[in-house]
Amino acid sequence: MKIYVALLRGINVGGKNLLPMKELAAMLGDLGALKVKTYIQSGNVVFAWKDKNTSKLANEITAAIKKRRGFDPHVLLLELKDFERVIQQNPFPGEAEADPRALHAGFLAAVPERPDLKALEGLKTDSERFRLIGKVFYLHAPEGVGRSKLAAKSERLLGVPMTDRNWRTVLTLWKMALELK
Repeated sequence: MKIYVALLRGINVGGKNLLPMKELAAMLGDLGALKVKTYIQSGNVVFAWKDKNTSKLANEITAAIKKRRGFDPHVLLLELKDFERVIQQNPFPGEAEADPRALHAGFLAAVPERPDLKALEGLKTDSERFRLIGKVFYLHAPEGVGRSKLAAKSERLLGVPMTDRNWRTVLTLWKMALELK
């Protein structure tokens, strides 16, 4: 049995694409997920999966939500070992410890083929730092991502769909996933 973290993009934001976490957990259970647990209302789920074929699972989750709720969020599915790699490769461990809400991990749908790193550099403030490592865009924004031009334009400049989580959420999901082992 493998443990997964599912990150859903764009649900329960600004009163749009509403999906109660209890309903999401039930949908995953209907698809065959076990020990389903959700975290906060923004589409964070951990679960166990005993079926060996997970290649279509993200699409099945999206299709189930589309059928029941009428919208199709982007679903990013990470196996526990891949999620742990995100934590291990964090280039800003000191910042993560000092203020985990100021560090964000942008989970990308794929490795960017032609990211515009020069434009990203030009957008960052003196206090901001970022690193692109594989399919993760790490952003330390101590003044907050809501005020950050870099955060606002990073997905477009990376050229790949992205869903963002602050470091506190990343660590909480990791701990929740470990409990399922």
